[in-house]
Amino acid sequence: MTENAKLELEDEMLTMGKWDASDVEIEDDGLVRYISLENILAPRSKGRHTEKQFYKADVPIVERLMTRLQVAGHRGNKHYITSGRNTGSSQKLWKLIEESFEIIEDETGENPIQVLVDAIENSAPAEEVVTYQRGGVRARKAVIVSPQRRVDLALRILAQGAYEKRLADSDTAAEVLANELILAANGNDDARAVREKERKEKEADGAR
Repeated sequence: MTENAKLELEDEMLTMGKWDASDVEIEDDGLVRYISLENILAPRSKGRHTEKQFYKADVPIVERLMTRLQVAGHRGNKHYITSGRNTGSSQKLWKLIEESFEIIEDETGENPIQVLVDAIENSAPAEEVVTYQRGGVRARKAVIVSPQRRVDLALRILAQGAYEKRLADSDTAAEVLANELILAANGNDDARAVREKERKEKEADGAR
């Protein structure tokens, strides 16, 4: 295949063959470098970025959502709720995200990747609290969250929120995920991720 043919193929490629990630706008300038809007037909990075520092910034954001959904039960270092039903099949989760995106498009009329990015921006805390020891006393201090961690936290909490709601809801997994992303994209605190962001920032404000 010639170089021109490869470039033409890349220009025609859409995520999942349906949505153009390159049309998406990131309003938070601090996150632009850390949200990859590369179009991919299927999640096939296979760790090719892992030898680079900050490699996650080069993994397409839709694939990162899929990866996070595989361990949606994790909270910190603990497996709070089993994610066993999610693991083992990337294709299964990829299909779930595709169905969710179709629901989002039907309900909002927007590019679902734009809704995902808006949800991440509204769920990414700018500050959080760390605990450190000074002598024999533990102290808490507010710190600014790095851009990459902001994206990591947003994806984690979005996945956790959708997963926990699914366990208590009769709706399908695709419907629950779509609803959680729409709520977060609108900044609605019915979304667990938005509430968690507000809690972290409020806690940091009190620790100054």
